[in-house]
Amino acid sequence: MSNEKNLWRLLKNNLPKDCIFSRIESRTTKGVPDVHFLWEKCSFWIELKTTKHNAVNLSPFQISWNTTYWKNGGHCFILVKRSKDNGLFLFEGGQASNLREFGVSGTSGFRVSGFRELWNYIHKQIKNPTIKRKEKNKMVGQ
Repeated sequence: MSNEKNLWRLLKNNLPKDCIFSRIESRTTKGVPDVHFLWEKCSFWIELKTTKHNAVNLSPFQISWNTTYWKNGGHCFILVKRSKDNGLFLFEGGQASNLREFGVSGTSGFRVSGFRELWNYIHKQIKNPTIKRKEKNKMVGQ
């Protein structure tokens, strides 16, 4: 089983109460993230990625989709699981280009200690839309 499928299984098994999802397997609409969620009357997307060390393989379509969606006020995230240290990192969709270019440790994001912290962070972002424009994240490599 691929690392991304394992990440999906972990995420799915740790969903918050009353969160519904649709796993998207689209070959026709390139760049659409892996999972769409509806939680607390807010919808958002998560692209799932795994890496052994630092580099994150995002296609130009994924970068374009996430950047455009985020710039237009939508909630989208990229969740990266790094196997070298079992790190779990969350990046906003607007960081897609930087994530591709600089990797996990060179991009502003949020290192998550577990799924409870992940969902708390996402909840804060989707319930307070002005936060994503004002709040600065620390570089995850620091």
